[in-house]
Amino acid sequence: MRLEPVADASPSRLVGYPALALAATLAVTASLVMIAGADPLAVFGQVIKGAAGSQFALLETLTRATPLIFTGLAIAVAFRARLWNIGAEAQLYMGAVATVLLGTGALPLPAPILIPILMAAAMLAGALLLLGPALMKMRFGVDEVVTTLLLNFIVLLFVSYLLEGPLKDPMGMGWPQSPRVIAEAQLPRLIQGKRLHFGFVLAIASAVIVWFIMAKTTLGYRMRAVGHNAQAARFAGIPVNRVLAMTALLSGGLAALGGFSEVAGLKGNLTLDLSAGYGMTGIVVAMLALLNPLGVVVSAIFVAGIFVGADAMSRSAGVPSYIADVMVATALLTMVAAIMLTRHRIRWR
Repeated sequence: MRLEPVADASPSRLVGYPALALAATLAVTASLVMIAGADPLAVFGQVIKGAAGSQFALLETLTRATPLIFTGLAIAVAFRARLWNIGAEAQLYMGAVATVLLGTGALPLPAPILIPILMAAAMLAGALLLLGPALMKMRFGVDEVVTTLLLNFIVLLFVSYLLEGPLKDPMGMGWPQSPRVIAEAQLPRLIQGKRLHFGFVLAIASAVIVWFIMAKTTLGYRMRAVGHNAQAARFAGIPVNRVLAMTALLSGGLAALGGFSEVAGLKGNLTLDLSAGYGMTGIVVAMLALLNPLGVVVSAIFVAGIFVGADAMSRSAGVPSYIADVMVATALLTMVAAIMLTRHRIRWR
């Protein structure tokens, strides 16, 4: 057996294999549900109802999708240029740290001025964090998968130190948490009394901007060219190292916006459990969207709906909520296989 590249994939190939991947995911999940002693159709119905069966459920799904959009965009941008950013979790936390450092009273400014400053500071923190591994890759050939992955643990330990030391809230009853950001640093809620905040609008706007950059600008063309073949891009006169550096800055900044939105829009302060694995789940979101920035929005809402719906399903059907993790992981594996098959055909000897 060997794989042959497909010069021009047909629309049926581009749509059919991802559809088969989702069908395979549902089949695997249904099998596990039956092993657990439940009816798959009833369980899937409970998941859909828990994710979008009411205004509260739908708003919770969109709230959960907000950081996933940011991390999914970060991964999509980096992977498009073949910069394998596995450290979106670390960049998200660095964005949250920058938001807390400047948003708890250090800058007594009105909200229209303070919030853009906090966004810029968060993006700068995440961008610089990813720029280091990118420079190490360009200068010394260090594998960025290893460096970005290890940075996740380093940053989490750093955040733990801050929450037990310099950033610990003296009014927090001993809990490892930072002081709350001031009112001027908080993003407004889209619906009064609900958790959905203006960060969701920022996430949608970011997806549109990233799509425009990738599809309509010289930088986006260069990023795609470097991703397809860096040596050919260099031969054609494209400054590959500069493109990778700009890709790292954009990717790290997008992931850090997820941390900003969680602190300024939802939680109000920094805790060690700020992220429920949004950085790693962002990889799934980006791959399900086939690295398309606009597709990331749909993919993030889909993945968020699985998690929110699984929580509700677990309470009503008695099936463990971990079925959502299995479903998302299976979707990632099958989608990777689908992407491979859209670009290659199998030849048997």
